Amino acid sequence: MNDERDDLIRQIIEIQRDLGRALARRQSPLFSSSLTMRQLKVIMLVAAEGSATGQDLAQHLGVTLGTVTGLVDRLVAHGLVSRQEDPQDRRVRRVSLTPAGRTLIEEINNAGLQEYRQIMKHLDLETLRCLHHVTVRLHEVAAELHPAS
Repeated sequence: MNDERDDLIRQIIEIQRDLGRALARRQSPLFSSSLTMRQLKVIMLVAAEGSATGQDLAQHLGVTLGTVTGLVDRLVAHGLVSRQEDPQDRRVRRVSLTPAGRTLIEEINNAGLQEYRQIMKHLDLETLRCLHHVTVRLHEVAAELHPAS
């Protein structure tokens, strides 16, 4: 039974990887962006949290506050983030996305979704119901394993 389970998991992962590669062939904003990987990480972290302090970013990225300052300076110059005073502590500056930063995040998150939707349009209703059921169950298990804090 465990062998079959492991084999099915391996096959599913391979199929998902192949599907991901097929969807990645579409032009992604990640490829057309001139941002570095660290800059993209800063934008993703800020998007996930709503806003972040330099200290938060340094901790998540595993870099010094000085490094974060340079990263944020370049993102401000690109018009993707802004700095504001923290309303709780005026000594602290918070980094948040600008409208252009939010647009970039939306483009990154939506990359490939149109093609994925096209693929799903070719599935019959019963297959879509099964896919829905499996997707919901995967989401439930992920939430159990990694509860939101």
